[in-house]
Amino acid sequence: MQSHNQFSLFGTRRFLPLFITQFFGAFNDNLFKNAFLVMIVYAGLSAGGMDSQTLIGASAGIFILPFFLFSAVSGQLAEKFDKARMARAVKLLEVLIMLAAGYGFWQHNAYVLLGCLFMMGVHSTLFGPLKYSVLPQYLQPRELMAGNGLIEGGTFIAILLGQIAGTVIVQHQPHGETMIIWACVAVAVIGLLASRSMPPAPAPAPDLKISWNVLGETWRIINFSRQNKTVFNSLLGLSWFWFVGAIYLTYLPEMSKVVLHGDASVYTLLITLFSVGIGAGSVLCDKLSGHKIEVGLVPFGSMGLSAFGIDLYFALGHSPLGNYDWISFLRDSGHWRVMFDLALLGVFGGFYTVPLYALIQTRSDKRFVSRAIAANNILNSLFMVVASAMGIALIKAGLSIPALLLTVALLNVLVAIYIYTLIPEFLMRFLVWILIGLLYRIKERGLENIPDEGPCVLICNHVSFMDAMVIAGTVRRPVRFVMDHRIFKIPVLNFIFRVAGAIPIAPAKEDPTLKDKAFDRVAQYLAEGEVVCIFPEGAITRDGEIRTFRPGIEEIIKRTPVPVIPIALQGLWGSFFSRKDGAAMMKMPRRFWSRIGFNVGAPVPAEAADRMALEARVRELRGDWK
Repeated sequence: MQSHNQFSLFGTRRFLPLFITQFFGAFNDNLFKNAFLVMIVYAGLSAGGMDSQTLIGASAGIFILPFFLFSAVSGQLAEKFDKARMARAVKLLEVLIMLAAGYGFWQHNAYVLLGCLFMMGVHSTLFGPLKYSVLPQYLQPRELMAGNGLIEGGTFIAILLGQIAGTVIVQHQPHGETMIIWACVAVAVIGLLASRSMPPAPAPAPDLKISWNVLGETWRIINFSRQNKTVFNSLLGLSWFWFVGAIYLTYLPEMSKVVLHGDASVYTLLITLFSVGIGAGSVLCDKLSGHKIEVGLVPFGSMGLSAFGIDLYFALGHSPLGNYDWISFLRDSGHWRVMFDLALLGVFGGFYTVPLYALIQTRSDKRFVSRAIAANNILNSLFMVVASAMGIALIKAGLSIPALLLTVALLNVLVAIYIYTLIPEFLMRFLVWILIGLLYRIKERGLENIPDEGPCVLICNHVSFMDAMVIAGTVRRPVRFVMDHRIFKIPVLNFIFRVAGAIPIAPAKEDPTLKDKAFDRVAQYLAEGEVVCIFPEGAITRDGEIRTFRPGIEEIIKRTPVPVIPIALQGLWGSFFSRKDGAAMMKMPRRFWSRIGFNVGAPVPAEAADRMALEARVRELRGDWK
């Protein structure tokens, strides 16, 4: 992507048709569902003698049931068939469902509408794995955060608009029911037309044999996901978000009415703030991450979810008394803190979810991405059901709605701590992201020269004690650093180095055993397909110039022949962490958020990886800017 403006994706055929297809699919789900619910509440629609509350509860279960039943099959279908062709088939199914729903609205037939609600759940189940697994096929790695952010943000805005439109249209007198029929069918047709413009997306596993054993295949794909620790815990992290979100979305109407004393328009205002917040947070992810997959945003997001969830409890406790519509609610400054908390909950929810989706897409086996997303849908549904059961149990036990929301916010703290002990990479990336983001503005060039998979060795000039942090924060893949054992032991940084799998090394004359262990560890990492980075100068420069490369790089490549990728850092000489004008970190900082360069050269084949040639290449990449 030449432009760093993520909205430029809307100008490409490989993204816009997918976005429109997904947007109107999510819009139609909620347009139809809310219109149906309004008819149950206000038009006396019933089935099987159930009262309105029971029928509404049954409707929620009917919509979510297909995610349990068919997610495993839908994941397989998205792997076996061209995803663009499958999208068109799913959208055609949506048109047929909406035609049947039109008959149900016209005849006030709750049984037909319940059947259509189930089929719309099937529609969403089929399209879910497809929409996320096709993104890595359509987009470049540098565009994945932007694409996921726009899809996620657009989905929540579509859900919001669909909820509002479904409520408003069906209540319109005297032709509301006729209008909702036309609206549902028209939106489905728009989605079908958009899907026809999606470029081909070849099947990653065309020889896959479809298993129709729902329970067996569901268990199999979840077990397969568990083999990749990072992916599986990302799935759990996303499912936990939907657990938290289910509690908020379920009790927001009651909170609006009972706690805040507002009418239906106040609920609409609050759900709008929450949904727009998620949309904004999702879109901002690309900017904050520097247009790369930055899992450091995940801890940042979870911290925000807990902080503003806890603050919401106290804000609700100070809510003024009175009866409000949305205008009077806005005018009363006593409600601003509640609105601020809900909007920020949405924003940090976006920060939390978008990197996890991108991580699943890039860390999963390419033949398994759709099934990983299918596993995510199954787990999401399960967590939402558990959240619903927990909410009912705690409310019946006497817990107030504000106390229930506080309980979830506190649980989020415990879950976050648990997840980050399982995957310390998240917390490590967060620390690196914050540290580098506060200190530097990095101008990257040639980052695409670092392969997305497979072993390689990065070599770089050594200017300061922050060099490893800059590289770790800029390169998209986890990097294993070979570093001086004394730098490895620096407090605070030592935690990051250990979590990152850094390799301490010492000169042979100082500790020959540690040196041998370091080379063995490098060979092991490369054999496992990892990225290893070394600083061939052997020490941080004392005069800003690049020192002669030592023979260690040749020894590594001789033992494990892999491509060598030269990197040059610019602008770090003279920083607080360099040795300019005295010892590093022993003088007053002169600058903050300074601009630095990060230049990556073309890979050098193992057979041409002579240390003198590599040194010359790094010098060329650095130029005169130290």
